Amino acid sequence: MWTVILVSGLVVALFSLLDIWYFVRAFSGVLRARLQPVVKDLLKEHMFSGVVLPHDLDFLLHMNNSRYLREADFARLSFFTRNGIFGALHSLGASMVMAACTARYRRSLRFMESFEIRTRLLCWDDKAFYVEQRFLAPKDGFVCAVLLSRQHVIGNCPDNVIQSMCKRKVESPEFPEEVNHWICFNDTNSQRLRAESGASNSTKDQ
Repeated sequence: MWTVILVSGLVVALFSLLDIWYFVRAFSGVLRARLQPVVKDLLKEHMFSGVVLPHDLDFLLHMNNSRYLREADFARLSFFTRNGIFGALHSLGASMVMAACTARYRRSLRFMESFEIRTRLLCWDDKAFYVEQRFLAPKDGFVCAVLLSRQHVIGNCPDNVIQSMCKRKVESPEFPEEVNHWICFNDTNSQRLRAESGASNSTKDQ
């Protein structure tokens, strides 16, 4: 009897203090990606499917804007696992963190509506990978949301990661115009924030 109470209390405490479902989804997503065929084409688009569940909803019964970022996170985990970037980072003793993300919402996803996240690597520079993710409604192919993210490599550089994967040097594709504008926005914002805080220009963001 006391064992059941103790275990029940522990489960309640874990779900109250930690976002258990996040770790379950992330682990299962990576495991499923490992069991799927390797994507050898580095620039190939990756598809990750999902559905809007009750805990994804806001007061208007739409998918909450923060849930798009969460679902995109799971899709990127699968993407970087299948195309080998995570493996290359690990072999080089490096890691990767989100340095910037911009989301544009075009049409709401509603309760029990299915969606696909199309993830693709756009380009890279000496510090980061730039990734685009599109939320598509399968019923009509409409792009409901678009996310652009900067994945900063720590402990190495993207060129070495790509070279480790491909066994040769690979040049980044040309930067799309909107990515160049986005980078300029981030740089300008960083300069303003450093000026406001009195930090020197040598103090760089990720």
